[in-house]
Amino acid sequence: MDLIWEQIRKKALSGENLLKEEALELAEWPLEKLDELLEMSKEIREYFWKKEVSLCSIINARSGLCGEDCIFCAQSSHHNTGIERYPLISPEKALEKAFQMEAAGVRHFSLVTSGRDVTGKDFNKILEIYRILRERTGLELHASLGILNEEKARQLKEAGITTYHHNLETGRNYFKNICTTHSFDDRIATILVARSAGLEICSGGIIGMGETMTDRLEMVLELRELDVKSIPVNILNPIPGTPLENQERLQPEEILKTAAIFRLIHPRATFRLISGRETALKDQQTVALSTSFNGMMVGGYLTLPGEEIKKDLEMLSKAGLSSR
Repeated sequence: MDLIWEQIRKKALSGENLLKEEALELAEWPLEKLDELLEMSKEIREYFWKKEVSLCSIINARSGLCGEDCIFCAQSSHHNTGIERYPLISPEKALEKAFQMEAAGVRHFSLVTSGRDVTGKDFNKILEIYRILRERTGLELHASLGILNEEKARQLKEAGITTYHHNLETGRNYFKNICTTHSFDDRIATILVARSAGLEICSGGIIGMGETMTDRLEMVLELRELDVKSIPVNILNPIPGTPLENQERLQPEEILKTAAIFRLIHPRATFRLISGRETALKDQQTVALSTSFNGMMVGGYLTLPGEEIKKDLEMLSKAGLSSR
């Protein structure tokens, strides 16, 4: 194991891709030796990213009534979760949160809409909101609007969007267990459409949905193959009313191990610690950010409030990390 370990370390530091077999070898790393794995991940993280943490934020721009059946999602019309439902927000509402996040030091801001896609008048309104955000803020603008076609992708690019977010959610082989109303390849297709329009890609998923470590590694290997450089990692926070409401939560050690292996598989990527971090990791968030993650979402999530941004910034400062 020591020889294999040293080979993996050298590859990661050089930016050379690990083979799938080497990644799967890491999956067998015992939790009793987690500190060694985290130390290696930290070395790679700081080699490429120093102690910086990229901050991003979103606003739930259209909530609920989604026809897709993703088993983890509070916004699916297939589940009774009691969340607030509302149509597309106003430009004023989007601008209010954008100003708050920019003042706190956030650089990346995205509108996120529920539903399979955005069409007609709503899509035109989205474009107008982005034009206003581009004119009145200095934020880098991202979008997460579901499935895209070439024309919509082109229009988003022209409106000032730099990055399109569309999660794979999990590995290819496990995807059928979490959604039946669209396929894994549908998600790949949207990523390729967005990229063809000149948009950067942000894509990741959720851990803790009952998948194996191999499923998680398959997701990251696929994202590396797609050359995705921004990878959000959510930790399932089981929501009452969804099929996963009784799913056993991941332990912090399992999350830290997963994140460390992700870092070694894709050393140059920005791995973003997203929803579920507060309840799943608690005071271990700083360990995750210091050793593996170099990005974090602040300012709340889609249907969950998250931590106050002031406390998140204090947490980074106490850990000796700087936001960018």
